[in-house]
Parts: sequence; structure tokens; C-alpha cells
Amino acid sequence: MKIRYPAVAGAFYEGTKDALIRRIEWCFKHKLGPGKLPEISEGKLKSLIALVCPHAGYMYSGPVAAHAYYRLALDGKPDSIVLLGPNHTGFGSGLSIMREGVWRTPLGDVEIDTELADRILENSEIIDVDDRGHTHEHSLEVQLPFLQYLYGRDFKIVPICFLMQDLESSIEVGLAVTKAVKDSTLIIASSDFTHYEPQRVASEKDGKAIEAILKMDIKKFYAVIEEMNMSICGYGPIAAAITAAEKLGVKSGELLCYKTSGDVTGDFSAVVGYASIAFSKV
Repeated sequence: MKIRYPAVAGAFYEGTKDALIRRIEWCFKHKLGPGKLPEISEGKLKSLIALVCPHAGYMYSGPVAAHAYYRLALDGKPDSIVLLGPNHTGFGSGLSIMREGVWRTPLGDVEIDTELADRILENSEIIDVDDRGHTHEHSLEVQLPFLQYLYGRDFKIVPICFLMQDLESSIEVGLAVTKAVKDSTLIIASSDFTHYEPQRVASEKDGKAIEAILKMDIKKFYAVIEEMNMSICGYGPIAAAITAAEKLGVKSGELLCYKTSGDVTGDFSAVVGYASIAFSKV
């Protein structure tokens, strides 16, 4: 069996099971987080189609990410989750998917949904089966412990890594996902926002980008990124998620939380922006 071993356990999040569970619960109970542990709604997903989640170290972005997973817990349990994230390492194909095996974290193994991965591949000519883009990439990995905390091993994933994030390619991935998913499938786009600018500048830039995201206007979103010279790292995954969400009946997004690393550390001179956003059918 193919195993994708954790690349950032012990760095972005704790490397042992008990310590990782304590950190995740710290994220949920943090003053910048939801403030309490989630209660999981019974049954399958009810209305949630997609989430945008940050992917920095848990001590920085974990409380913001916890808002997304708190919202997910309230909605129910997905059978499968399509994880869309940027490729920070430069390894692998322009758009890389893993179609078999498991991803391992200190909380256990998560199985890849091979049938769903193959349906996505059938509907796209630009996604390659390529493990190399995933081997050292953190943007998708850091989502798994939160999901495992909620659901244990009772879900599957399809990981897709974006080295190529142009608008046309991102839309094609979103359409391929739309055609492939079934009921109770969740899409998660992993992205941080402005990187290493003063708090005032980051908040202003990120606010305009988030406004376009909430309106699900991906052309405007890309225009804002270009006009403001933004350093959002997962804009392609966000565009793909918006494309799929729109096709699946979502009309607008909901901002769950926006903070920066400065809100955590108190250093506002050069911050990174983090947002949790939900796309729901109701």
C-alpha cells in the first residue's frame, strides 16, 4: 500500500498524537477561535459545499482554521473531501493528483478515494497523476488532523496540488470536480492571504480579495490580486472551489473569521493574513 508520510509533523503541528489533540483543542478554545470545542451534527453533510482554510503553523493560523472546522462539524459528516492546495515546493506536475494509498499523520491514516479521483481525472485533460508535488507540500497535510479530530478514519480524501494557478486552469479543475462529486462530498481550498506586509496593508488588501470571494466573482478576485500585487498563495484552489460551489448551487460565501499572524503574536510589522470562508447551499 502506498503511504504518504507526514512532511511537517513536529513543525507546523505537534508530532505526537496526544500533543496534537491538545493543540487542536487549543485552536478551538482560543480567544481568536470559536471559543469552544465542536459538536458534530448527526448524519451526512446538509448544506456545506466548500471551505477556504489557512495552512500556516497551528500556533499562528490554527484558531482561524478552527472556525471552518467548527462550521463543518455543525453541518454533518462528509464521505469524501477534495483537498485543493497550492504547490510551494515546485516539485511535480502543474496540477498533481494522488489517486491511491493513504496519507498518514500522528492521528492515523486517511484513505484516498480512488473512485472519486478517477472520476475527476476523466473530466480533466490537465490534471496529472503525480505524487511528487505532494511529498513535501504542507498546504493539504495541515488540514488532515482537524478532519481526523472530527471524524476519525471515517472519511476519504482526494488531494490535488496546484503549481499552475492561472484562471483558465483553475476553472477547469473546478468543473472537473463538479462533474465528479456525489452527495456528501466537501471541497476544501487551502490558502493563506497576504504575506509579510504591515497589518494595515494586509487587512486592506485581503479585505478587497475576500469581498470578491464572498461574491463568488473569480474574475474580480484575480483582478484584485493583480492590481494590488497580492501574495495570496492559494488563489487557484480558491477559484476552483468557487467554480464548483457555484455549479453546485451556492450563491455567495460566508466569512467565518479573518485574522493575521499579528493578532496572535502582537507583532504587526510584517503579518500573514488568514481567512476561513464557507460556501453553503442555504
